Amino acid sequence: MKLFPHTIGALQAVGGLILSVVFLQPAPLVAQQAMYVGGDISVLQSYEDNNVAYYDPQGGAIADVVKYLKSEPVGWNAARVRLFVDPKQLSPGGQRDAQVCQNLDYVVRFCRRLKSEGYAIMLDFHYSDTWADPSNQWIPSAWSSLSDAQLGQRLYDYTKTCLERLAAEGAAPQFIQIGNEVSYGMLWSATVNTSSRTNRCFYDSPSANWERFASLLTQASRACREACPAAQVIIHTERAGDADALKLIYTKLADVDYDIIGLSYYPFWHNSLQVLGSSIDMLATSFPTKTVQVVETAYYYQWQPAGVTHDFSSTWPISADGQAAFARDLVAELRKHSNVNGLYWWFPEENGNGPGSAVLTNWVNRGLWDNGTHRALPALYVLKAFTDGATDIRSVDGQTVGTTTATGEATATFDMLGRRLPASSCARGTMLIEQRGTSARKIIRH
Repeated sequence: MKLFPHTIGALQAVGGLILSVVFLQPAPLVAQQAMYVGGDISVLQSYEDNNVAYYDPQGGAIADVVKYLKSEPVGWNAARVRLFVDPKQLSPGGQRDAQVCQNLDYVVRFCRRLKSEGYAIMLDFHYSDTWADPSNQWIPSAWSSLSDAQLGQRLYDYTKTCLERLAAEGAAPQFIQIGNEVSYGMLWSATVNTSSRTNRCFYDSPSANWERFASLLTQASRACREACPAAQVIIHTERAGDADALKLIYTKLADVDYDIIGLSYYPFWHNSLQVLGSSIDMLATSFPTKTVQVVETAYYYQWQPAGVTHDFSSTWPISADGQAAFARDLVAELRKHSNVNGLYWWFPEENGNGPGSAVLTNWVNRGLWDNGTHRALPALYVLKAFTDGATDIRSVDGQTVGTTTATGEATATFDMLGRRLPASSCARGTMLIEQRGTSARKIIRH
């Protein structure tokens, strides 16, 4: 195999490490995959509209949080923003939540600002007047009388209209989520009935339910392709703790046109990082053409509620330092997986209720500012390690990286981001870093 001279310069960009560069088959050098880190900061504009102050850890006032999150200490390059159809409506259950305020005008105004600061924007369509999640997928009030066929058409029209408006305003998203946590389907009914199985997509649901679900997603995806052809489409679920369920869902949706598998991962609901890693490995094997992004994650820094599904407080204490430790461990886990290129903290801008609870009704205590002091927490400064060039190559200056096979091949290989790759992931054009010889493999710094 030929070692092309121009690959040396490319390799020098990865921490200054120069090693053997091997192409499995002759192919042009593949462009490095872009990596995205940020948060769902959908409520930030509401906090600012209500003059809520933000401070750094030392108590210094942050004049512009959007700029600060993009600055070197934080290092974010992406932002997720949700969109409700008509958030001034009461939910089907009769509630109103101050956080549910993101109508199209709000989103356009905020996304214009984010775009001007250079963020990659993820637009999260909830396709509801209120929260959409595994327990809530309620049809917007204005769509309540539509048949399934009419509902698909309205979904297409609404998606396209919103995206065309954003594009016209110079705020087109780079990523588009067609539904939020649609693990069990979407747009179930206009009225709340939690015991109903109508339009739900469970493992044993009728095929007609899954066909309806796929048809709705197809209409939404078609609108995305037409209005924002450069954007990538995401199907978002929250079954990160159950690889079998994930495989079932995305297999059922195989005919839908999309690019990215979006996951919610909260350890107190979805189990350990090892379980998450196994799910991501399964996605790499079963859906090799799909990229994965963790589009929601968070961890408590105080007052974890009783009755969480999984209590990891002995691993990551419920404290500011424990939250930061979780963030570090999550980043380290995700960097092991070459199919993952995005990480977003959910509601990092949480910062108290605002005057008269105008912004937030109840503290969630999983954000990256302290609700009481309004000062930034340590975890805010950890997440940038996902994209900052840190690598999973743990051996430098002669320390062992792996063992050898009987034929003298190194067992450890890495991509151009320095992330460890399983042997099965060696695809055409992939550049691997290997140290060859008959003794234990070493990385040499030149």
